Amino acid sequence: MKRILLVCGSGVCTSTAVNAKVTKALEDRGFKGQYRITQGKAAEVAAQSGNYDLCISTTVLGGSCSCPLIIGTKFLVGVGTEPLLDEICTVLFGQKKSA
Repeated sequence: MKRILLVCGSGVCTSTAVNAKVTKALEDRGFKGQYRITQGKAAEVAAQSGNYDLCISTTVLGGSCSCPLIIGTKFLVGVGTEPLLDEICTVLFGQKKSA
């Protein structure tokens, strides 16, 4: 099971919106049940990211990140998300789309 840390400033607002979009996209690509998304605050990334396979942030991080990091602000406007989704799938599963 791959673990994704999805963060925004408060850990609630934009991370919730992006969570729904990433979940739908990963399930559409055939990865249902192969990952778990945990939402959190950007301030928690330095302490928590070592426990995750990927971090997606909707804001600028003030500290370090111990796992691969993707800036997910494009999910908020819904434009240019396919390359981000390809990157997410490649980092987590080693492929862009499910076979």
